[in-house]
Amino acid sequence: MIETLLPEGVAAGEAFGPDGAAVLYPEEAALVATSTDRRREEFATVRGCARRALDALGLPAAPVLPGKRNVPQWPAGVVGSMTHCAGYAAAVLGRDTDLVAIGIDAEPDRPLPRGVLDSIALPRELAWARTPVTGAGRLCRDRLLFSAKEAVYKTWYPLVGTELDFEDADISFRTDTEGPPGAGAAGLAGGPAGGPAVSAAEGLRQGSFRARVLRPGTGRDGRPVTAFTGRWLARRGLVVTVITVPARRTAAGDATPYSGPGTVGRPGR
Repeated sequence: MIETLLPEGVAAGEAFGPDGAAVLYPEEAALVATSTDRRREEFATVRGCARRALDALGLPAAPVLPGKRNVPQWPAGVVGSMTHCAGYAAAVLGRDTDLVAIGIDAEPDRPLPRGVLDSIALPRELAWARTPVTGAGRLCRDRLLFSAKEAVYKTWYPLVGTELDFEDADISFRTDTEGPPGAGAAGLAGGPAGGPAVSAAEGLRQGSFRARVLRPGTGRDGRPVTAFTGRWLARRGLVVTVITVPARRTAAGDATPYSGPGTVGRPGR
């Protein structure tokens, strides 16, 4: 499912339930030795997803340990992100010659608990999230907004190394819709178009988003980080959001880090 949101050359592993075959390295197992069974299960399942993604990149399995702010520590030359919620886990990885950052998040497609939306949304976002979507395109907009903000943070922190609050990102969404050739996408709340033309019912359940970062930040390459773009989908009772930030290539073709807006989606889609 999540692979439909990814650019070429990026690998994903996902699970729609506990992965009983996932085996932890000793140093990983030590981190959850006193945790509940559910926590150990989630921890192992998402790392099983990471190992499959590493294998898809042609790389050997390796332990995935949390670093500062629980950011996963990937093998040298790899960037990535992990997520898990009830009934779902995923890991998305890429080579650092192609990408400088990845942020993913998955949430149940259900309304946020009372009071959470008011604590994460800017006024314009709040108005959009409270506008109901019905019919084939029914979607919990508040949950989608929350997921996108989580994906922004997971992209921002490894790239910039500073904290980012919910109100530091102003997010606009678009949804993919079917139309005449070249018609593109119809907007939900402004932002860039993107994604393939699909059926009307499915189109209302996936699209793109743009996050304008309101707090100044500088990437590892010294360039300012001002915005990210990503893609989202709502399927199988889940909301999933993905951001990737590509490396910039010089005229000679050498990859150099790029900390500007990231784009997600296969070329031409």
